[in-house]
Amino acid sequence: RSPSPAPGPSPGQPHRTETLGFYESDRRRPHKRGGTADLSLLRFINAELTRGYFLEHNEAKYTERRERVYTCLRIPRELEKLMIFGIFLCLDAFLYVFTLLPLRVFLAMFRFITLPCCGLRDRRLLQPAQVCDIFKGVILVICYFMMHYVDYSMMYHLIRGQSVIKLYIIYNMLEVADRLFSSFGQDILDALYWTATEPKERKRAHIGVIPHFFMAVLYVFLHAILIMVQATTLNVAFNSHNKSLLTIMMSNNFVEIKGSVFKKFEKNNLFQMSNSDIKERFTNYVLLLIVCLRNMEQFSWNPDHLWVLFPDVCMVIASEIAVDIVKHAFITKFNDITADVYSEYRASLAFDLVSSRQKNAYTDYSDSVSRRMGFIPLPLAVLLIRVVTSSVKVQGVLACACVVLFYCGLISLKVLNSIVLLGKSCQYVKEANMEEKLFHPPPASTPGKPLGKQQSKYKPTQDENFSASATSQPVHQKENAAPQLVTSNSDQFLTTPDGDEKDITLDNSESKHKSAKKDLLDIDRFTICGNRID
Repeated sequence: RSPSPAPGPSPGQPHRTETLGFYESDRRRPHKRGGTADLSLLRFINAELTRGYFLEHNEAKYTERRERVYTCLRIPRELEKLMIFGIFLCLDAFLYVFTLLPLRVFLAMFRFITLPCCGLRDRRLLQPAQVCDIFKGVILVICYFMMHYVDYSMMYHLIRGQSVIKLYIIYNMLEVADRLFSSFGQDILDALYWTATEPKERKRAHIGVIPHFFMAVLYVFLHAILIMVQATTLNVAFNSHNKSLLTIMMSNNFVEIKGSVFKKFEKNNLFQMSNSDIKERFTNYVLLLIVCLRNMEQFSWNPDHLWVLFPDVCMVIASEIAVDIVKHAFITKFNDITADVYSEYRASLAFDLVSSRQKNAYTDYSDSVSRRMGFIPLPLAVLLIRVVTSSVKVQGVLACACVVLFYCGLISLKVLNSIVLLGKSCQYVKEANMEEKLFHPPPASTPGKPLGKQQSKYKPTQDENFSASATSQPVHQKENAAPQLVTSNSDQFLTTPDGDEKDITLDNSESKHKSAKKDLLDIDRFTICGNRID
């Protein structure tokens, strides 16, 4: 605001020079007008009642505040769209264990038995994907039989005899242990798969698969027991008379808000936490299913008891959704993150699905979900099979026919879910303009030797590549040819700098530090055991 001009001399007064004491002399002179009327209470009240102000003088500030409100209102919708897409991704990977994995193991074993009889001894007996499928199936069967030695009833009464505070502490410890197991478990399984499929010059090198196999079996068994204790604790909370334990366990979700809202988050850290929330919500749904199965078995499958459990199930689900919404709303508010970032996260998850369907995919889709979200379906599948087989008795031809029909229904659900997810993923990838990362993989030339001109003459269109790569099966390449692996550029999608940072030229030391930080973010998202790394 510009200062008011100095008062000029009246026509009857001589002109005085403006000096240091010019205004002091004006203050010392008595005012002829106003008197005590200027200091009256009525004039003060009148000024308070009639004074005004103009918000447009600070338009940028109030516009920013309004956008923050709009962002908080958009968070529930955008977050739930990401959650629903991620939950269906976890469901697809979970159904794969029950539906397609047994069929793939059967085909791999059939190839292993029949191929040597045909005299084709110079070829590889099993493809790397078939070896991994056999290991998954064997681990699943061994851990299922090992779970028969764990008494669920004894564990239930042992947990029920503990005090409420002790059970609350146990449940918190189980959640931390589950995150640690999920973080380290996929590394154990990946080490087994790579040790079993890597090229070996000597036959003695195959012995190294044995310790990795026993380590993987031990991990899946221990993780399944951990999830069983979680389900048993939740079952005790459901069956308590005063519901105090269930209320305390639900309040634990609100404690999560305190531990995450007031921390500094970047886009990559928020993406990591979103994946962890998706995995946690899907795991809670499976735990609620196990609790309902155990309770229905105890009440002889009385449908009236299901309505008794229904309010508690709704309370658990509603509290989980409310906590996630509040947590993400305030994190985005405090860190100035827009709601559009969740569409980027969804496109990144869709990119993982589409890239795993290409010809030269470097990993299975279920394994990519496990690395991205920390969701490992094998322990959860072992526990669910153990609970279902102990709760449901199959006797007679009609019961066997119902089991076959149920299995066919699971396969139909898996195929339908995969088709819908693949279509949605292609749509999200196109909307995010990430198609070039799928159709133009990095060249697999040797260092110092650029690719020849003859190799780059034919360039198929994006539509042909996009329709063919998502539905074609992997083709076994020759050993002499350099494999062209499609790298997961979705990691680069979330770690690229902003526009202002691209124009700044960094020194060699700064560029090395930046590349190291980028690698740390990539590893951080694939090994989820916490919310962030400082």
